[in-house]
Amino acid sequence: MKNVEHIGIAVKNFSEANALYFKLLGVEPYKTEFVESENVNTSFFKVGATKIELLEGTTPDSAISKFIEKRGEGIHHIAFEVEDIYAEMERLRKEGFTLLNEQPKKGADNKLVCFVHPKSATGVLVELTQEIK
Repeated sequence: MKNVEHIGIAVKNFSEANALYFKLLGVEPYKTEFVESENVNTSFFKVGATKIELLEGTTPDSAISKFIEKRGEGIHHIAFEVEDIYAEMERLRKEGFTLLNEQPKKGADNKLVCFVHPKSATGVLVELTQEIK
């Protein structure tokens, strides 16, 4: 793991949350994107080396919508940048972690992603990310 790549925050209202984080951080999102495979709208803010991703479910059955229904708005996941997502997935499997997907998939912000089940990481959803080259 190279570094914390971003912190994902689940929100109910995308436009209101973007306006709030603009006021909070003093910067506009550098990117907004719809991720069809997850039925989610995303926006990314960057302050220094830190990135914040806002996530809004676009369907009632999306993972983000279900998360908000169960837990409310708030921190959804912490993403770590990795050099080789395939090798890191294999290492984590050998260490006994449960992965939520067998193969990496295309995520937001030009990344390959894989998630570690929160039950195997003290209740925290961990995302592995690797830049698509």
